[in-house]
Formats: sequence, structure tokens, C-alpha cells
Amino acid sequence: MNIDVKKEEIAQKNDMLRRTFVGGKVILTAGVKNDPKIQQIINAVQQFDEFTEDNNPYLERDFGKVTIGDNDYFWKIDYYDQDYNFFQEDGHRVLTIMCADEY
Repeated sequence: MNIDVKKEEIAQKNDMLRRTFVGGKVILTAGVKNDPKIQQIINAVQQFDEFTEDNNPYLERDFGKVTIGDNDYFWKIDYYDQDYNFFQEDGHRVLTIMCADEY
């Protein structure tokens, strides 16, 4: 399979998880869960589309930063084997949303 085609397939799966929370697990850190702006944070992550060479060097759309008020939040997607123990390329997806200071 062409590397560019594979990366685009991965990016599309990542977009699906980020936008809809379908296609993997979603984890909110304690800082996000306890933030009164939780719904704004989730909405900002789901609507994120500001991919650049800096935050998307591998073209997989698996990381981003959103700002709500004066606070920054990161989101990232990791890939795991079926037991969620080890990395597996294009494996089971886990989207983590966190406060920047929790990174």
C-alpha cells in the first residue's frame, strides 16, 4: 500500500474518533473532568482543524492544542494492541484530552 494512502486512512480514522468519539476510547484527564468549561473543551477538540507542519508532522492528525479563555488544552491519539498494553501501528485508538499542564 502506498505510504500516502495509508497515512490518509489513519488520518481519517483519527478525525472520526476526534469529531464523533466513535472508533476508539476517549479519556478525559482529571483536570478536564473537573473544569467547569468541560463542554467547551470537548466542542473545541471536536471542531479542531488547524493542522500545521508543527502539530502534524506525520500527517496523521493525531495531536492538537485548543485554547479556551486563558487556558490551553492538548488532545492526542495513541494506538494500542488489542489488550491496550503496547503500541501497535494503526491499532486501537485512544483519544486523550488534557490540560496543558497535565502533559
